Amino acid sequence: MNESKVILRVAAKGDGVSADGSHFAGTAPGDIITPDGSVQRGPHFTEPPCRHFPECGGCQLQHLDEETLLSFVTARVTNAALKEGLEIGELLPTHLSPPRSRRRASLHIVNAGGRPLVGFRKAGSHQVIDMHQCEILRPELFALVAPLRQMMARRQGKYSVDAELTLTDQGVDCSLKNLTVEGLQQTEAMLDFARDNALARLTMDQGYGPETVWEPEPVTMMMGRVAVPFPVGSFLQATADGEAVLVDDAREWLSGSAFIADLFSGVGTFAFALCDPAKVLAAEAARDMHFACKSAAALAKRPVHPVHRDLFRNPLQVDELNRFDAVLLDPPRAGAKDQADLLAQSTVAKVVYISCNPSSWARDAARMVAGGYRLEKLRAVGQFRWSTHVELASLFVKAA
Repeated sequence: MNESKVILRVAAKGDGVSADGSHFAGTAPGDIITPDGSVQRGPHFTEPPCRHFPECGGCQLQHLDEETLLSFVTARVTNAALKEGLEIGELLPTHLSPPRSRRRASLHIVNAGGRPLVGFRKAGSHQVIDMHQCEILRPELFALVAPLRQMMARRQGKYSVDAELTLTDQGVDCSLKNLTVEGLQQTEAMLDFARDNALARLTMDQGYGPETVWEPEPVTMMMGRVAVPFPVGSFLQATADGEAVLVDDAREWLSGSAFIADLFSGVGTFAFALCDPAKVLAAEAARDMHFACKSAAALAKRPVHPVHRDLFRNPLQVDELNRFDAVLLDPPRAGAKDQADLLAQSTVAKVVYISCNPSSWARDAARMVAGGYRLEKLRAVGQFRWSTHVELASLFVKAA
């Protein structure tokens, strides 16, 4: 390198990018890369708060200041829209979840020479970073890391265990996969672990599917004002504050709609927030989440009608869609191409599209705009703080 290079922006995967398109890991806008390859830090670099950064794969952007982090989250969404030629009616302020707000996480536990390692994997590797600090997890989740390490320290031989942690209404729901429990002593040790750490639920998957071994009372999540049963492994928005922003936008944008279809509804995150006075059809393919939504709606006497339907194989057809005033769409990362095509042909007045993948969202949005919709409102949401993973809420209105 014969001359210095100035970092101008942050690329989608977190690298700093100079004017000639060169990528430099761990740099921020305003940093200068000198001819000898060293870095002179600029005004937007900040000291990472976690000792495990950047080795831990849980975060990629802890070196960015708050202003740059907000700009990155916003740009991920607006750039996806611009790439598809979408015109944004109103770009709302970006929401960024605060530190220590993540209420669900997937950790890994391995035996490293007789010493258990518990944490996230190293970026681009299967190596587990032994976690002794975490600035993204809710304290209730992080508090379980040391007990997991202590429990596994009594295990012999090789093991590679996946630990799914979710903060529910009753406390931490812990699901362990690939951990074999044999005999009375090991069984009692697992029950002691659950009791001593006041777990809401402990689930074991020893190769034959998840089996609940500890659940003092039924595990629920509050959706709207309804306590909904929470099946093991169910989808949940990553942070409570992020969910609140998405729900509030949907509720405001669809106010006045009498009949709403909530597609890819899960356990009813949006359905229970939008119902009453509106009547809501909640369509979900996962049978356990469908039944959780159905039982909660019946018990709470809410005007939510859950249907078990795979919207990838069997999306709502045009004549079905035309029965609704509005549709809320919250698909997985792959998006909902076929459903978007059918929406484009429908007469549905309003569509709220919630997405965790700006690229698939922009592809689907372009199809809807070609069918006569306008992108009225757009908000970027950074629930996965210091991560390159970005979500969004958007409102489409059918042209008169």
